[in-house]
Amino acid sequence: MHIEPPLESLEAGSIIFCQEDISAELPPEAPLQAWLQAVAKAEGAPLLELTYIFTSDEYLRQVNVAYLQHDYYTDVITFPYTPGAVHGDVFISIERVRDNAQQYGVSFEHELCRVMVHGLLHLVGYTDETDAERALMRQKEDEYLRQNPLLAHSG
Repeated sequence: MHIEPPLESLEAGSIIFCQEDISAELPPEAPLQAWLQAVAKAEGAPLLELTYIFTSDEYLRQVNVAYLQHDYYTDVITFPYTPGAVHGDVFISIERVRDNAQQYGVSFEHELCRVMVHGLLHLVGYTDETDAERALMRQKEDEYLRQNPLLAHSG
């Protein structure tokens, strides 16, 4: 018989970065991983395994259609695996992030970090279905972006 340890007793897991159908210049992995681990810790959620998959618009639209039955472009889709823990896959369209950064007048790195923390926040249980939920999600994103050392110089 296999017995799972309580989530609280698990050591910090891994954060993995993959590029599916693109080749993009991304910020250094180590500071991103440290920042995301700090966010998970601050949220009181054990980090089991978090995989970020960076894709094109079209690839992410196909994921959206196949798994969520939504036929439109989006910047991020999160697939949770273990409730109450940071354990899942976060798909991010690099093209959407670039467009959004330009539209909102922020750096690519800033917008990328926003969608990365957005996905992590979904994994710890935040939703963004209502105006109130979206406002709380944005507040959390802003709070954690201010704590990101990669963004000390960017807007």
